[in-house]
Amino acid sequence: MTRRHAASSSTPVESRYFNRELSWLQFNRRVLEEASNPRHPLLERLRFLSISGSNLDEFFMVRVAGLMGQVSRGVEEPSIDGLSPSAQLVQIEQSVDQLAFEQQRLWQDIRAELAKHKISVIDGPQLDERQREWLGRHFREEIFPVLTLQALDPAHPFPFVPNLTLSLIFEIKPNARQDAIRELVMLPTSLPRFVRLPGSHKAFIPIETVVRHFADEMFPDCKVLGSALFRVIRDSDIELEEEAEDLVLYFRSAIKQRRRGRVIRLRMELGTDREIEELVREELGGEAHIAETSGFLGIADLSELVEIDRPDLKFPIFTPRFPERVVEHEGDCFAAIRQKDIVVHHPYESFDVVVAFLNQAAADPDVIAIKQTLYRAGKQSAIIRALCDAAEAGKSVTAVVELKARFDEEQNLAWAAQLERSGVQVVYGFVEWKIHAKISTVVRREGRKLVTYCHFGTGNYHPVTARIYTDLSFFTADPRAGHDAAQVFNYITGYIEPKNLEMLAISPLVLRKKLFKLIDHEIANVSKGLPGAIWAKMNSLADAATIDKLYEASTAGVSIDLVIRGVCCLRPGIAGLSENIRVKSIVGRFLEHSRVWAFGNGATLPNRDATVYIASADWMSRNLDRRVEVAIPLENRTVHDQVLDQVLVANLLDTEQSWRLCPDGSYERLDGGDEPFNLHRYFMTNPSLSGRGAARRKRGAVPKLTLKRKT
Repeated sequence: MTRRHAASSSTPVESRYFNRELSWLQFNRRVLEEASNPRHPLLERLRFLSISGSNLDEFFMVRVAGLMGQVSRGVEEPSIDGLSPSAQLVQIEQSVDQLAFEQQRLWQDIRAELAKHKISVIDGPQLDERQREWLGRHFREEIFPVLTLQALDPAHPFPFVPNLTLSLIFEIKPNARQDAIRELVMLPTSLPRFVRLPGSHKAFIPIETVVRHFADEMFPDCKVLGSALFRVIRDSDIELEEEAEDLVLYFRSAIKQRRRGRVIRLRMELGTDREIEELVREELGGEAHIAETSGFLGIADLSELVEIDRPDLKFPIFTPRFPERVVEHEGDCFAAIRQKDIVVHHPYESFDVVVAFLNQAAADPDVIAIKQTLYRAGKQSAIIRALCDAAEAGKSVTAVVELKARFDEEQNLAWAAQLERSGVQVVYGFVEWKIHAKISTVVRREGRKLVTYCHFGTGNYHPVTARIYTDLSFFTADPRAGHDAAQVFNYITGYIEPKNLEMLAISPLVLRKKLFKLIDHEIANVSKGLPGAIWAKMNSLADAATIDKLYEASTAGVSIDLVIRGVCCLRPGIAGLSENIRVKSIVGRFLEHSRVWAFGNGATLPNRDATVYIASADWMSRNLDRRVEVAIPLENRTVHDQVLDQVLVANLLDTEQSWRLCPDGSYERLDGGDEPFNLHRYFMTNPSLSGRGAARRKRGAVPKLTLKRKT
């Protein structure tokens, strides 16, 4: 073990659970740690730094905003670890301040490294005469016309400052006889954060530095006495009212209101004039988390620099493979699926196969109906185009559009309108529950019968995130899956509860019950003298009842290995409670996003007898009780083996990108030792089993991974 992230010192050792919010901050620390990982190219390290910043912004906009709302309403109901909302806010503030300090330190380190590679982020005084002349023209032609100067005086009240906006307050003196006045200049988010200076050497200057440098041109015949930079983060969550009669109208209104949410976090430059600081605090601060920063405000904006054209400072370009079995069938997805179930492992295998599946359905005259769930589809969505084409071709097309997908509500409203214009029947689902299941069904007439082809995913129908998120796509023509999927859609669109599901387990109806039954089966095996084992990977584990069930299994002697990328409220390795539970987190080039559950069925190591599920749900209360989610067993032998023996085992074997969760809540980075293993590199170089068809026989078997139990 080489590096350790300490847990909050205030977390009681005797607690059965870790705090969800503090656990999330630990996850963001692991993301930030990758910014100093020498294995990563320099611009990729910068990418991790910027991601840690955007993650933290969203954390304040949603999670901290929620806690502050509880405190303001006098709600002091404790979290599962016993901390009240106000106590959580105190610990969050301490942890965030440490995290922010580390972000600034890493930025200075990376900035110095960038300069060695002829990429400079410079300040005003570093400009030479040629650069100053060019920048002056650029300011006058490209920046100044967009800026609005607003005096701050009794005649001009302090204006509304949008979320995530950088703003400058200037103190100026018009002439010797007039008192000094203050001017507010908001830097529009429509302008790039960095200005690229001309020349072969890549030199960039932050926009706030440019504006300050040419303040004399903004305020002619005035003396600029000083300036101060600040940034606000606003409450951006949307609380759905159960009595909302029209979801579309409600969300259109709520999105507008969100833009004016109260300030949750206010960051100001270190050394800001005390009077200006008090003015900003009084006008915007309220109960916000207020911090002074000596470095760069808006770490998330560093993502602009990541786009610099320097391939030598980035990960080598990776081109995902298209499933070879579909190619062998001359691109006929239906023929390939008819032959045998297929699982596709993104991003190593292309998401284009999902688009091809729907495009083929849209063009096929024998296809009569398509049904699709849409949670996040991105801004340029081939999925939406395929559904529109199908409807315009006269097919029956139903799209379940989730309006409650946080920060995608506006985009989803636009997609819904476009789909309806093309003749798609758009359904918005339940008022109180999100539709988080990832299902697509295509009903095709083949001879005298109708055949339903299904796609079940662990991730969203989003072509962009599918290139960086690891997810699974499962295609099947199993009549049982088609029958169950039809019932799920009827449940969403018509509120008709499914009966006698043959394969699928769905929440909020039976998924929790099914999960607990699978865990109980492992407990029962141990009581019979057989081995009991559980292997699972997911994004988060925060449901107290599920954690208690895992504790019960551990106490009974069941061996449990969990790969949990983000939040984990379970405390592993506690004698008499969780000594048989091991938890690790993987943070690397790709974002681990797939949900896979495996239960040993009498084996200590993964084998063919294990029961394997893939799911859209994490083990959180919201997924099990307040969302429509789907889990499906993998029964086809090839698909079963790929997911169990490759995907899941590779996650358990990884040492180069893994962190072990310790009993005290700290995380330790694993030491690769004599046989380091990087699961992302493994899958980039080893094609998956399913979908290879004849190519597998020609090129030989995929290397067999073996999980050895450490004693």
